[in-house]
Amino acid sequence: MQIAVIDYGMGNLRSVMNALQQVAPDHTLTLTSDPAVIAAADKVVFPGQGAMRDCMRELTERGLREVVLDTASKKPFLGICVGAQLLFEMSEEGGNTPALGVFPGQVLRFPAERMQLEGERLKVPHMGWNEVHQTRAHPLWAGIPSGERFYFVHSYYMHTPDTSLIVGESAYPFAFTVAVARANIFATQFHPEKSHAAGLKLLSNFVAWNGVA
Repeated sequence: MQIAVIDYGMGNLRSVMNALQQVAPDHTLTLTSDPAVIAAADKVVFPGQGAMRDCMRELTERGLREVVLDTASKKPFLGICVGAQLLFEMSEEGGNTPALGVFPGQVLRFPAERMQLEGERLKVPHMGWNEVHQTRAHPLWAGIPSGERFYFVHSYYMHTPDTSLIVGESAYPFAFTVAVARANIFATQFHPEKSHAAGLKLLSNFVAWNGVA
């Protein structure tokens, strides 16, 4: 089996590749910016890190936008962090940056006026370990208890009017969406590649997944 990790110059690529190598030693892993290689892969991982506007520019300039949309429509597809955010329609980051529009919804900045917990000011970006509560069952949650902790680094969060997409939530300090899924796509705000045993289990589940929710 071939798994392509999309390289558009904006991902935490070394950590993603290292984690996948641990859970998929018998499969072919390719870090690539070649649309043909991505299109030919059995599964696709779409990581991301950095500013949304820069990410969209790099996708377009490298000729990767169409192959991302195509593979997201039919192959087991895992979005991570900004790679998850890019699947929505728009991000407030960079002045309402248009994104890929695979899912309905927006990516919003944590509002300064709500970043208080018991009188203490919470920092943005949200950085560190936080509990993830599963809102519905999914094959990628197999063997991972609801409430398990995953690692986050972000100033913006996913918001969708389609609640059927939501498979995981966390709180900082209010509840927000951290995992979405539909058909062959699973996408997380947190970084499974930096989340130790729980993250490796999720990646292992992705490697074994046939793309059916």
